Formats: sequence, structure tokens, C-alpha cells
Amino acid sequence: MLADKDRIFTNLYGFQPWNLAAARARGDWDDTKALMARGQDAIVNEVKASGLRGRGGAGFPTGTKWSFMPKAPTPERPSFLVINADESEPGSCKDREIMRHDPHKLIEGALIAGFAMRARAAYIYIRGEYIEEARVLAAAVEEAYANGLVGKNACGSGYDFEVVVHRGAGAYICGEETAMLESLEGKKGQPRLKPPFPAGAGLYGCPTTVNNVESIAVAPTILRRGGAWFAGIGRKGNEGTKLFQISGHVNTPCVVEDAMGLTFRELIEVHCGGVRGGWDNLLAVIPGGSSVPLVPAKEIMDAPMDFDGLKAVGSGLGTAAVIVMDKSTDIVRAISRISYFYKHESCGQCTPCREGTGWMWRVMERLRTGDADLGEIDMLQQVTKQVEGHSICALGDAAAWPIQGLIKHFRPELERRIIERGGDLAPMMEAAE
Repeated sequence: MLADKDRIFTNLYGFQPWNLAAARARGDWDDTKALMARGQDAIVNEVKASGLRGRGGAGFPTGTKWSFMPKAPTPERPSFLVINADESEPGSCKDREIMRHDPHKLIEGALIAGFAMRARAAYIYIRGEYIEEARVLAAAVEEAYANGLVGKNACGSGYDFEVVVHRGAGAYICGEETAMLESLEGKKGQPRLKPPFPAGAGLYGCPTTVNNVESIAVAPTILRRGGAWFAGIGRKGNEGTKLFQISGHVNTPCVVEDAMGLTFRELIEVHCGGVRGGWDNLLAVIPGGSSVPLVPAKEIMDAPMDFDGLKAVGSGLGTAAVIVMDKSTDIVRAISRISYFYKHESCGQCTPCREGTGWMWRVMERLRTGDADLGEIDMLQQVTKQVEGHSICALGDAAAWPIQGLIKHFRPELERRIIERGGDLAPMMEAAE
């Protein structure tokens, strides 16, 4: 469990104002010039020492990612920082709390991260539906400019750094880093082939790093308190604090900051008042947003809520958007609805994803009603494998994994629906023989 003194986001629930004066009272912008005076390489090394891994889902080491940026950008090819505030993963709602209640943590983090990677500007790409969050964030950026914290000679450091808030138009695919860059450039949001990677050729063909809101917002606190402090929280390889978002069938859904690696049981008991109807009523959990496979109740109970702990049970931490489902849930309908979402949000660039997501959803709908043959369960599994890993971006994987988790853990429920509707019994009879 995380001690109160170790919390980074001390205004997560908005009990205090978001403005600059209140942010400074909470410790933000406290001699930021001195942090920058440590030097760019020293900042990167401190973030590396902290063990911070990207909080947007992939979990790539943040300091290492920053170190990929060129040490000597030129005026013709300046470096950029792009902050992913799109947050369109179903179940995920942590970054919006930072932007509407603690925006100056993000802006200060953008300055420090941008300085460390020698970037000229930060673009904060915020999803279109986040209307209040975008308003607050834009107002906070104006405050920062008015007080000399960003812009020319930011914080009196002698470093010029611009911050731009860019509104997206609500496309899930623009949460993928290269599709986000395309959208920022005014083009259709479609992922790019890699290589080149953004650190080599990103926004406007210039070196670019794309980071999640939470990854950037924690950087100033890590520098003030030391990488060793952050690394001392959580388990090895899964260090630090994390914002968890718990929704679904718990008594008190919430967004909460806690240590990486606490167990699912601790997370739900301490912060959510337990599962609705008690632990015996728990059916399954999607632990990292809709794109990761579900985990049945008996396997998730004591699993550590971090990258390695959830990988061990066949799922992933993702954005730590924990969706809890009790036994009142129609689990097949739930996964079918997720399949529809990915079908709807596919950009259509890759054939396996464009054709496969629609095909998988249509089969899922027939499995939901039992209007299928038993052999179609295996056929659906095979198609998910043909989609997984065969698209330019990870949307193909995101569409395949929920279905794979359903078939792995709830195959008897799929078979029951088919049999009760009078479906083909031949495959089952052959297996029995």
C-alpha cells in the first residue's frame, strides 16, 4: 500500500483549485530552473534510475525512450515532444483527472521532459470529447506563459520551449502514436509503417517522442525526490506509483493512486469497498482496458497489479483500467460489444484488421445468441490469430485478445448457448469418441 507522503497526485479529486497559485502550494514549479540546471543527460539518467515505464499501456522504459532523441538537433530538424492525452481506451479515465485537477504537473513535466530530450515544443493531443479538460488545460498553459514558466527563457533557464494544446476529433486510432502524428499534421489519422520510428522521423519528419500524460506528469516529482525513491515503490521491473481506474461491479468505482504490484484483492477491498454482492459473486476482470484479455475470478484474486504480474495470468496492465464483472454479466455479450467497438474504430488501412474486425464481431453476435455451429468457435480462434500481429498498429491485437480470452476461459458458456439452440453436436461427439 502507498503511504500518503509518497503520493504524487495530491489533487486527484479536485478538492483544491487547479490554478497556478494552488499548484505552487502543492509543490509544483518549485525552483524548476534548478532541476533544469542539472543538465539534460542527468535528467534522463535520473528517470532511467527511477525505473519509470510508460503509463500509456506499452510499458516501455521512459528514460530509455528519451535517450533515443538526437543530442544535437538542428534548426532545420528540431525535436518535438508529443503528449498523448487522447485516452480513448474503454475503461480508461485517469489522464482526464490530471488534466482537469492537476494540469500544472503535466505542463511542468512537459518542460522538463522536453528540455531533457532537447525538444523545441510540446504538443498535447487531447481527445475531442474532453471539453472541460481541454478548457482547464488551455487556461493552465496560458497561466504558465503569463508567468514566464514556458515560452521564451522558460523559468529563467535560458531555454525556449513552447506548449501547444491540440484538440482531436474523437478517433480511437489517433491514440496510436504515429496516427496521432498524422492527425497533428492535419492528415487522416492512420498509423505509419515503422521504421522510421518517431525518434528518427516523427512530427513533420523531425525527431519526436510520444509519451502518455501520466508518464510526463510524474517526471518533476521523480527529479525532486530522486529516482531511488520512486524505484523503492513496487516490485523490481515494475517500480513506482500508478493511477488505477476501477469501474464496473464494485461498490465504489474510483480513480486512485497506489503502488505498482499491490494485489487485485487489496486494490478492490481498500479502495472500492469490495465486489458488488461479495467476492463469491465475482465472474471475471478486464485488468487493463478493453484491449487486454479478461481474467477469471479465481486467477485474478491475488495477482499483482503490475506489468509482470498480469502477464503471468495471460493478460496485461495496459492503462490499469480495471473493469470488474460480477455474475450478473452476460460475458459473451460484453466481449461482443467490445468487438463492435474495434470494428467501428479500425482505420481500414490493413486488410486483416479492416476485414477481420467486422467478421469477428458478426461471429461473436451469432455466438451470443447461440445461432452457430460448435466448429465456429475454433474457426473464430484461428481468425483472431490471423489478425493478431498482422496489422501496422496494435489495433488488430486489441480486437483479437478479448475474444481469445473469452474462448480460453469461457468456452463452455459458448458451447452451452449453441447446444441449447440446437446447434451442431457433431464436433463435440467426435471429441468424446
